[in-house]
Amino acid sequence: MIEGGKILGKPFFERDTVQVATELIGKNLWCGKCVGRIVETEAYLGENDAASHASRKSAREKGNLMFGQPGNAYVYFTYGNHWMFNVVTEKNGTAGAVLIRALEPLQGIGLMEKRRGTRDLHNLCSGPGKLCQALAINGSFHGLDLTKPQSKIFVAGTGNALQVVSSLRVGISKGTEHAFRFFEKESRFVSGKKLKY
Repeated sequence: MIEGGKILGKPFFERDTVQVATELIGKNLWCGKCVGRIVETEAYLGENDAASHASRKSAREKGNLMFGQPGNAYVYFTYGNHWMFNVVTEKNGTAGAVLIRALEPLQGIGLMEKRRGTRDLHNLCSGPGKLCQALAINGSFHGLDLTKPQSKIFVAGTGNALQVVSSLRVGISKGTEHAFRFFEKESRFVSGKKLKY
């Protein structure tokens, strides 16, 4: 059994998005029978971040959950075939979210392999779309409160002394000037994008 530590509460997420994105590295993401250690994240800010969904003119009026409760899941479908899993940050009413980009598989690996159709451990969760497929995360997770003990998905851990580095965000066309991508320097489980830091 993986020692997951304490489930992270709202105060952890109700902070600066970049800080949360950095400190999520090394924490464990639990989803059903599967557990993965977070090794890569990306921070997305509010209306002034061109790459953020919150920058869209109608985002606030349409009730975009990035402006909602910290610690809630923000899940969306992209490129016609990938789910993306984010955690809402900042205080209620202030937009912010952290995209979980990669995990080191720890538990439920056989189930992850079946869902992904591969037995390549380093390829199971090395990207945001891959980890959602491995953990069976889909649109039904959108809006879930990750800070409740009874939630089917949550983040736990006490934090580790890891060497976390940053780089420019990847896979976007706007807001590419921000070094808001964070990852564990020595991890072999980060996404396949070229690492620059």
